[in-house]
Amino acid sequence: MTAPETENLSVRRVPGRRSEWRTQAPVVAVVALGGAVGALARYALALALPTPAGGFPWATFWTNVSGCAAMGVLMVLVTEVWAAHRLLRPFLGTGVLGGFTTFSAYAVDIRDLVGAGHPGPGLAYLAATPCAALAAVWLASAATRRVLIRRQR
Repeated sequence: MTAPETENLSVRRVPGRRSEWRTQAPVVAVVALGGAVGALARYALALALPTPAGGFPWATFWTNVSGCAAMGVLMVLVTEVWAAHRLLRPFLGTGVLGGFTTFSAYAVDIRDLVGAGHPGPGLAYLAATPCAALAAVWLASAATRRVLIRRQR
């Protein structure tokens, strides 16, 4: 190109990924940090409640149920009570509670129970975990709302 041709070219700044990354990097960081915290807590609970061969996997069950209850409390607090910082939900919800709960281990536990010749406990676990987890979210949310209403009176 000659000099006169280059004078007519304008450089248009296209929104790049760099600006997107700058806004998302803190979210990724807090999710990773929270996930590590949650996974360590889950591991500690698994050590505290070891599952005997062929036994009901209580550690995984209570991990999932308590994590779901905590999620119910958290969601009420951050959606109805606090004007939460934008990184709080990703840190606590996706990170800590996502790292703490373990529905993949739930699936493996069912496979192991049924594969080891214990279909009764395996099927009971298959049904009990999602029912208890959903009930925990609902009950914890309702209880949190009720406590908050009483505190406002």
